[in-house]
Amino acid sequence: MEPMKPMEPMDFGPAWWPEHLGQPNSSGGQNGVRYAYFGGKHRLAIERNGEIELYDSGDHQISGVSQQQSTSQSLAFSSQKGDVNLNELQKLN
Repeated sequence: MEPMKPMEPMDFGPAWWPEHLGQPNSSGGQNGVRYAYFGGKHRLAIERNGEIELYDSGDHQISGVSQQQSTSQSLAFSSQKGDVNLNELQKLN
């Protein structure tokens, strides 16, 4: 039996977020909106319509996204504390 090989780092595809954030802990998207979460920097990057917004994620550890299908297309993220709406996080730019 061969010994286990070390895990390869996850490939998140081409980086669309600011380079200084490094590699995200999680990323994903749906319906034309992408997100990348950077736990060590407490940052959440959102890309929609070609625009990138940065948020302070505080003590939330983001693991997923959901989007309400309405005209506002509000975003909510899964964290260890339950769901958190994007409008509850401090926008940085």
